[in-house]
Amino acid sequence: MTAERAAAAKPRFDHRAARERFGEPDEWEGSVNDPRTREEHGVRFNEKWTYHLPGGALRFVYWHRYGCRGVIVQGADGSVRPEPL
Repeated sequence: MTAERAAAAKPRFDHRAARERFGEPDEWEGSVNDPRTREEHGVRFNEKWTYHLPGGALRFVYWHRYGCRGVIVQGADGSVRPEPL
């Protein structure tokens, strides 16, 4: 199951829930109201939050409009895995 499908199947995980769980993002790009859709790690999104994790890992939280489309962790070695919500 892709990260995008897993997020869509879960109860609503919104911006408030993401901030409660992960805190404020270190970086973000796009906007939930941005009409441009992009794709990365198999997830379509128009807003991306990036968190810098210990050891050089990154967490990406992808949004399309106000719905979370997936959470991906990229290890310092470049490996990627979906993070369960």
